[in-house]
Amino acid sequence: MTRRAGSLATLAAIALSALVLAGCANDPTRIQPGTTAAETLQRLGAPTGRYPLNGGGERLQYSRMPAGFEVIDIDVDAAGKVVSATQVLSEARFDQDIKVNQWRQNDVMAFYGRPYEISRVSSFDGVVWTWRYKAVNERRMLYIYIDPTGVVRRYHTGDDLEFDRLRD
Repeated sequence: MTRRAGSLATLAAIALSALVLAGCANDPTRIQPGTTAAETLQRLGAPTGRYPLNGGGERLQYSRMPAGFEVIDIDVDAAGKVVSATQVLSEARFDQDIKVNQWRQNDVMAFYGRPYEISRVSSFDGVVWTWRYKAVNERRMLYIYIDPTGVVRRYHTGDDLEFDRLRD
């Protein structure tokens, strides 16, 4: 390899590394506890949602809906420091997170953000909010049933059949 070709290869490797690192800097799950809210906003830009938390904190929500599969909640305390950054669309979390017969529509919005879809089914008097997520690279759906008074009555998960129809 000539010296010039070696230099070009080195420059290409440096440029690729810079792109990878830039992508990581914009990944909400890489925000570390203790980071200030201002630093978080500077690195990630405007969140898709902002919700007040008990104790004077705030949730900065970064959703990749409707086309994506992630919703990252970054909780900031009253002092303006990040406490946690959590990808909440995870089957392992649904049973502990979703509060059936307790959560109201605004609680769902503050936790998961805007859904991929809102629909109705004949077997339930209310609306069904739906989010897309991945479970070990399988495309899945989370369905949360909200009655006419705005209370979460049940939820379940299922396969993303829309994706299967597109593949066939």
